[in-house]
Amino acid sequence: MNEQEKAEKIVRHMIEKDEFSRWLGIEIVEIKPGYSKIKMKVRKEMLNGFGIAHGGITFSLADSALAFASNNYGRIAVALETGLAFPSPVYENDELTAVAEEQSKGNSVGIYNVTVTNQKNVKVGIFRGTVYRTKKEFFKE
Repeated sequence: MNEQEKAEKIVRHMIEKDEFSRWLGIEIVEIKPGYSKIKMKVRKEMLNGFGIAHGGITFSLADSALAFASNNYGRIAVALETGLAFPSPVYENDELTAVAEEQSKGNSVGIYNVTVTNQKNVKVGIFRGTVYRTKKEFFKE
């Protein structure tokens, strides 16, 4: 199995086990080693008292993109530190896309940037995540 096939297999396995990402309605758009592109549609039950999406929705989408990008090499990675800026509001029926791109991958630490945009290509989330890369493997080859 090549690196691309491995990345896709790992993300399929992850999404099958991830009830929360499935509740969000996340769809996988593209997976490459160290990279993920995912999307979802904002539903009414995701809105806060101001009629805009709860910040946790955008954060959760970005966090899932981080997880898929940082884990798809085969070693289990977990978040050490994350942060998110909300440059624009998110509304019901917005279609959000999150793109996670690897900035650095060492033996034990990886750094990723995730950009979240809406259907008009407006940035609604700018996320940075640092992960710890454990020694545990998803699958024994």
